[in-house]
Amino acid sequence: MLTKDTAICIRATDFSETSQIVTFFTRASGKISAIAKGSKRPKSAFDGPIEVFAHGKIVFSDSNKEKLATLTEFQQQPGFANLNSSLFVLHCCLFAMELLNSLTNDYDPHPQLFNSFQQYLKNTDERRGTRDERRNALVLLILFQLSLLKEVGLIPILDYCVNCKTSHGSRATQASPSATPWQASDEVYFSSSANGLICRDCEASFPDKIKLTKNAADCLSDLKLIVSADEKTLREIEKVLIHHFTEILHRPPKMAKYI
Repeated sequence: MLTKDTAICIRATDFSETSQIVTFFTRASGKISAIAKGSKRPKSAFDGPIEVFAHGKIVFSDSNKEKLATLTEFQQQPGFANLNSSLFVLHCCLFAMELLNSLTNDYDPHPQLFNSFQQYLKNTDERRGTRDERRNALVLLILFQLSLLKEVGLIPILDYCVNCKTSHGSRATQASPSATPWQASDEVYFSSSANGLICRDCEASFPDKIKLTKNAADCLSDLKLIVSADEKTLREIEKVLIHHFTEILHRPPKMAKYI
């Protein structure tokens, strides 16, 4: 059976002198791996070898989902031309792509996540070369990572203490509407094992805790603040997220060392 979909290439490896095995993240079908026969030939049906971040309309045969699909058509759209022109921006995008690949299953569709990833690449591509290029790249990466965690059901609790339900800041949360707000001077921690923020009174029970600055804790509890955060705060948040992804995957992500 032939299936049509919109896709972004998130992995490509050589299969033979003329063919590739490619992994696409698609809007309607989720993640698929397919063999692209003859893709490396000068006059292939896929406009030449398929590279990561290539995107467009695909047609593939998935008669047996336990085996590789066969890519029959790939109508590539204009690419994200600026991603390769900055090494740091490229590393951020490759890191996002690695996490997407690691945290999704084959043929498990996440259309909203597809849209988020496509928009992430588009926004990163458009903002490459701006004055605050590195800061902007971190902002977009952090927001995508949080949307990825939310979509796959692993989003940490970031507005109240996971253990005692005390809310962070002055806002009461839906999960704990009667909670006593933390004070501005209170210490805040993040625990991967608890999957969220921990207050000063509870931190002793979580040996894996990471102490957060007030700026980082505020940004995590109110994501709108991330857009205007300084680079030091963004790097602190990204360090926490890398630690969290490492715990989730039980291994350090390969691209994390470049961020």
